[in-house]
Amino acid sequence: MLNKQIKRNRIHARIRSKINGTALRPRLSVFKSAQYIYAQLIDDETGKVLVSASDMKIKAKGKKIDHSLEVGKLIAKEALAKKIEAVVFDRGGFVYHGRVKAVADGAREGGLKF
Repeated sequence: MLNKQIKRNRIHARIRSKINGTALRPRLSVFKSAQYIYAQLIDDETGKVLVSASDMKIKAKGKKIDHSLEVGKLIAKEALAKKIEAVVFDRGGFVYHGRVKAVADGAREGGLKF
């Protein structure tokens, strides 16, 4: 039986074979650890991170899902400041539920289209 990390890596590799970020429509990549959640806008053609955000700097008390929503809003705000309006969502091999979905919802609320 495969452990969770190997299984997630396989799923993520399958997702990455299908989606690709460009300068006009970068990839919104989400990674969650046990404690924090991270989001990045990546241009895969040049291999550069355009914008990044995480909940490490959010000092507010509350649930992790609320922090994830704030990370989504924060990355949308920073992306719009760099004139990026549309993205391709990359859930990173995680199930589109809970904190990962909260980041996506926050990004949509912030004005990103995907």
